[in-house]
Amino acid sequence: MTDTAIPSVKTVAGEQDPARSTIEPSRRRFRLPFSPWHLVLIPTSFILVVPLLWMLITSLQTPGEANKFPPDLLPANPRWQNYPDAWQAAPFGHFFLNSASVTLVVLASNLLVCSLAGYAFARIRFLGRGALFLALMATLMVPFQVTMIPVFLIVKWFGDNVWAGMGIDHIGALMLPNLATAFGIFFLRQFFLTVPVEVEEAARVDGTSRLGVLVKIVLPLSLPALSTLAALTVLTSWNDFLWPLIVITSTDTMTVPLGMSYFQGAHTTQWPLLMAANVMSLLPMLLVFVVAQRYFVQSVASTGLKG
Repeated sequence: MTDTAIPSVKTVAGEQDPARSTIEPSRRRFRLPFSPWHLVLIPTSFILVVPLLWMLITSLQTPGEANKFPPDLLPANPRWQNYPDAWQAAPFGHFFLNSASVTLVVLASNLLVCSLAGYAFARIRFLGRGALFLALMATLMVPFQVTMIPVFLIVKWFGDNVWAGMGIDHIGALMLPNLATAFGIFFLRQFFLTVPVEVEEAARVDGTSRLGVLVKIVLPLSLPALSTLAALTVLTSWNDFLWPLIVITSTDTMTVPLGMSYFQGAHTTQWPLLMAANVMSLLPMLLVFVVAQRYFVQSVASTGLKG
């Protein structure tokens, strides 16, 4: 018998088996070049951006284009003059000054008071701490529409009996109810609980007072939480409309949201000027968000890890 050549099953190093190469492609899974979550996030983001784009487009239209139906997606000739006209149609410089004053005072007060109260609830043991904290948290469940009449009466009494002139129709009436918030105390208290207590105990052994520990150690470690609270406070105070609408009656004490009423008449609304004013009032808040956004995720991820 003659020997028949048996084909070798080994392949030369560096060469691919032809049979294996025809099987592997069929086994490969199809993979998207991006995360599947983008299929949900991109349409959702577009829906959220549409109102902002519509506001910007309307601010560049003429009154005829703004009231046209069906509306034009893009203005034929963008009218940039709407922005100077909106600024001159009302004392918007004074409105911006009032809003900035209220926002800065409320911001400073919230950072100070909420830091002290949050640290007390996080580290200091005193009688009734738990019950008082639960009562404070219960106030978060009460909508403002329920408490606005009692708050109005308190502010009026304060202006009549404690500080003359700081009652109704005064810029101080916008600051007084918002000098401290239950959410700010809760937010900072939860973050302070994540700070290692050993660092504070070492400082206490060296003779540092409780207030010194807060100022020199805890607050520098809590900059992400303080930045987040500051951004949220600025956004809330700047955009507040309901409370100023209740207590403010004169033009001299109006804030930016109330100043938008200049473009709304009994029968018509000047939509291009109103949207131009909205864009101008939105710019400071965009700046605040861009500056503080990097602290949001870090602070929210750390807050609430310990109860």
